[in-house]
Amino acid sequence: MSDQIAALLLAWYDRHARTLPWRGINDPYRTWVSETMLQQTRVETVISYYERFLNRFPTVTALAEAPEEEVVKLWEGLGYYSRARNLHKGAKQVAETYGGLLPTDVDSLRKISGIGPYTAGAIASIAYRQPVPAVDGNVIRVVSRLAGIRENVGIPSVRRALEAAAGLLIPAERPGDFNQALMDLGSAVCTPGTPACERCPLQAKCDAYAAGDAEDLPVLPRKNPPKVIEYTLCLVFSGDRVLMRQRSESLLHGLWVFPMLEGKLSLRQAPAQIRKQLRLVPEEIVPAGEARHVFTHQIWEMTLLTMQVQEGEKAPAGYRFVTGDEMASLTVPTAVKAAVKVVRDRWQKKLPEQV
Repeated sequence: MSDQIAALLLAWYDRHARTLPWRGINDPYRTWVSETMLQQTRVETVISYYERFLNRFPTVTALAEAPEEEVVKLWEGLGYYSRARNLHKGAKQVAETYGGLLPTDVDSLRKISGIGPYTAGAIASIAYRQPVPAVDGNVIRVVSRLAGIRENVGIPSVRRALEAAAGLLIPAERPGDFNQALMDLGSAVCTPGTPACERCPLQAKCDAYAAGDAEDLPVLPRKNPPKVIEYTLCLVFSGDRVLMRQRSESLLHGLWVFPMLEGKLSLRQAPAQIRKQLRLVPEEIVPAGEARHVFTHQIWEMTLLTMQVQEGEKAPAGYRFVTGDEMASLTVPTAVKAAVKVVRDRWQKKLPEQV
């Protein structure tokens, strides 16, 4: 049956495959970069980042020799910055251990920083044409339905069984295309919730379709809802500069943000907390809107306040007053993009007068 599934799926892929800049090539480095960027990020978003990244770092060696700050800056706006740091770290490993060439076998690939089981399978099958699976969320969904796996895929033994089932489907010819076809099928047809079974080339081979329970599969582990955290972002101006700091926390580590005080502070509460936590005496505190950013495990609900301190005021420990040009050179996360807009508008004198 696996031969029939491969023939049906590859025929579908030949008709419906998306034209993407990382397809149709056999370059393990480019596959590595694309698959790293595609983790938890939409294809449409990745394309421009992928092209800019490879223009600047066309080889593993070029990436390995670059400073981390430049790599992360080029990643700005793509999110999940640990991916960029691990990719950079992995490039250094490949340059030092393998002479700048990615190894061809899955076991060796998995020893490289930033390359997990899925990425190793993708590189080996797409770039090196090895018949190995690349199991991501889309593939988990397709194989669960196709093979009728009705147990929680979060259980290690069930996950191993699913990966084994996926491995049995991989054809000796065109294994990379087959893995990409599975991903495309999961993205466009065998979608979460109600799949488009009427358009599926594997309908006649699908256990879940025959049983009528495709909507219920895969069985996933329960996720805890993300924690909502309220912050007050203080946009503290001193002359033509604004106060920022580089985060040392694991979330958004190394990126630059504005002072963040926990809780939703009112205009009455804010002055005392700013004096206490930042050791600054703020003037002209003005509401500047609200913003929200959703991470995997957290949701930031942010209240924005602009304020002024005396020009020449010394920055609190761990902070810097930066100019517009300096801010543009720093890597600032998407989470505070609303605050960045307020700062730029203020510099451009677009904010309304205080009322």
